[in-house]
Amino acid sequence: MCKIKDVNVGIKKLDFTRYRGKMAAFLTDGREIIVPLSFFPEIKNLPLKKRLEWMTLDEQFFTFTHLSKVFSVVDLLKIA
Repeated sequence: MCKIKDVNVGIKKLDFTRYRGKMAAFLTDGREIIVPLSFFPEIKNLPLKKRLEWMTLDEQFFTFTHLSKVFSVVDLLKIA
Protein backbone atom coordinates (compact mmCIF):
# COMPACT_ATOMS: atom_id res chain seq x y z
CA MET A 1 0.00 0.00 0.00
CA CYS A 2 1.24 3.49 -0.82
CA LYS A 3 -0.84 5.95 1.19
CA ILE A 4 0.12 9.62 1.20
CA LYS A 5 1.34 10.69 4.64
CA ASP A 6 -1.08 13.00 6.49
CA VAL A 7 -3.84 12.57 3.86
CA ASN A 8 -6.91 10.78 5.19
CA VAL A 9 -9.24 11.09 2.22
CA GLY A 10 -9.52 8.99 -0.92
CA ILE A 11 -11.15 9.06 -4.33
CA LYS A 12 -14.45 7.21 -4.69
CA LYS A 13 -15.45 8.16 -8.22
CA LEU A 14 -14.55 10.43 -11.14
CA ASP A 15 -17.17 11.92 -13.45
CA PHE A 16 -16.50 13.61 -16.80
CA THR A 17 -20.07 14.01 -18.04
CA ARG A 18 -21.83 16.04 -15.34
CA TYR A 19 -19.99 19.34 -15.98
CA ARG A 20 -18.85 20.28 -19.47
CA GLY A 21 -15.07 20.69 -19.67
CA LYS A 22 -14.62 19.70 -16.04
CA MET A 23 -13.82 16.69 -13.94
CA ALA A 24 -15.82 15.96 -10.79
CA ALA A 25 -14.06 13.90 -8.14
CA PHE A 26 -16.16 12.37 -5.38
CA LEU A 27 -14.10 11.85 -2.24
CA THR A 28 -14.51 9.28 0.52
CA ASP A 29 -15.33 12.01 3.06
CA GLY A 30 -18.39 13.10 1.04
CA ARG A 31 -16.90 16.13 -0.73
CA GLU A 32 -17.21 16.69 -4.45
CA ILE A 33 -14.35 18.58 -6.08
CA ILE A 34 -14.92 20.07 -9.53
CA VAL A 35 -11.83 21.10 -11.48
CA PRO A 36 -11.41 22.36 -15.05
CA LEU A 37 -9.80 19.80 -17.33
CA SER A 38 -7.47 22.56 -18.54
CA PHE A 39 -5.49 22.00 -15.31
CA PHE A 40 -4.86 18.42 -16.44
CA PRO A 41 -3.92 18.66 -20.15
CA GLU A 42 -3.09 14.94 -20.39
CA ILE A 43 -6.62 14.03 -19.29
CA LYS A 44 -8.20 16.77 -21.41
CA ASN A 45 -6.51 15.36 -24.52
CA LEU A 46 -8.11 11.96 -24.01
CA PRO A 47 -11.40 11.37 -25.82
CA LEU A 48 -14.35 10.97 -23.44
CA LYS A 49 -14.53 7.23 -24.10
CA LYS A 50 -10.93 6.82 -22.91
CA ARG A 51 -11.47 9.15 -19.90
CA LEU A 52 -14.11 6.74 -18.69
CA GLU A 53 -11.44 4.03 -18.42
CA TRP A 54 -10.00 5.32 -15.14
CA MET A 55 -8.96 3.38 -12.04
CA THR A 56 -7.95 4.19 -8.49
CA LEU A 57 -4.75 2.98 -6.89
CA ASP A 58 -4.80 2.74 -3.08
CA GLU A 59 -7.81 5.12 -3.10
CA GLN A 60 -5.51 8.17 -3.16
CA PHE A 61 -4.19 7.89 -6.71
CA PHE A 62 -5.89 7.58 -10.08
CA THR A 63 -4.80 6.87 -13.60
CA PHE A 64 -6.21 5.93 -16.98
CA THR A 65 -5.79 2.86 -19.15
CA HIS A 66 -4.35 5.01 -21.97
CA LEU A 67 -2.04 7.21 -19.85
CA SER A 68 1.17 6.35 -18.06
CA LYS A 69 0.87 9.29 -15.65
CA VAL A 70 -0.57 8.81 -12.16
CA PHE A 71 -2.47 11.62 -10.42
CA SER A 72 -3.21 11.95 -6.70
CA VAL A 73 -5.91 13.28 -4.43
CA VAL A 74 -3.36 15.93 -3.42
CA ASP A 75 -3.26 17.16 -7.04
CA LEU A 76 -7.02 17.71 -6.85
CA LEU A 77 -6.92 19.37 -3.44
CA LYS A 78 -4.19 21.82 -4.51
CA ILE A 79 -6.44 23.13 -7.30
CA ALA A 80 -9.71 23.24 -5.35
